[in-house]
Amino acid sequence: MMRRHALLAIATAASLALPAVAGEITASARRSGYDFMSSDTKAMQDDDTANPAMLSVLDGDTLWTTKAGAANKACSDCHGDAAVSMKDVAARYPAFDVISGAPVDLGQRVNLCRKQHQQTDPFAPDSREMLALTALIAKQSRGTPITAGDDLRLASAVAHGRDLFMQRQGQLNLACTNCHDDNWDKHLAGSAITQGQPTGYPIYRLEWQAMGSLQRRIRGCMTGVRAQALDFDAPDMIALELYLMSRAHGMPMDAPAVRP
Repeated sequence: MMRRHALLAIATAASLALPAVAGEITASARRSGYDFMSSDTKAMQDDDTANPAMLSVLDGDTLWTTKAGAANKACSDCHGDAAVSMKDVAARYPAFDVISGAPVDLGQRVNLCRKQHQQTDPFAPDSREMLALTALIAKQSRGTPITAGDDLRLASAVAHGRDLFMQRQGQLNLACTNCHDDNWDKHLAGSAITQGQPTGYPIYRLEWQAMGSLQRRIRGCMTGVRAQALDFDAPDMIALELYLMSRAHGMPMDAPAVRP
């Protein structure tokens, strides 16, 4: 409780001292959250035998070949070897969905496949199963430059996500940009403020001692500024995800990552 009060006091003081907007990060200055980690945490991510996120990937391997639903189909029945069919896929999500005419993130695409092709129930957002399958798929994009947002049909959604990123909210009256554009490479209560580049999701976060999605991280930030967190899979959430990925355009994916 004392630590929470201290964080609140520090964040409140920071909100009063922050400049209006220092400016969006230039492409040449962009840095992954990996760059802000200690050497020990980097070593954990770099070694697949030590990276705890790889346990989720193993679960994803099992789910990939497990038949499900009324159609009695596995992902592999349509897509074959994930290492081949899913190569570079995660780097372009959220992507435009023709049927809905709106962007969907990777988890939503998994659930569309479950509903339409396997004829079974969707996975709950941020569930163990969803994180396992998306971790497996995201692993196939390691080293691939992010291209999400390139589709011109997503232009309005990217713009909306940017507006959300710039919008002050919550009791602390902070916007995403105030931390991740204006004050990155500084510290808050001893923790590094990163640029918020989403290159490694889903991630294993040491603070959580568990896997989590980008949506979970966004909700955590919103709670941190004492704002009402967006619902999982809400249109605003997907727009914000899309903007964050487009903001990291060209940066290599390093999923499934480890973060503090």
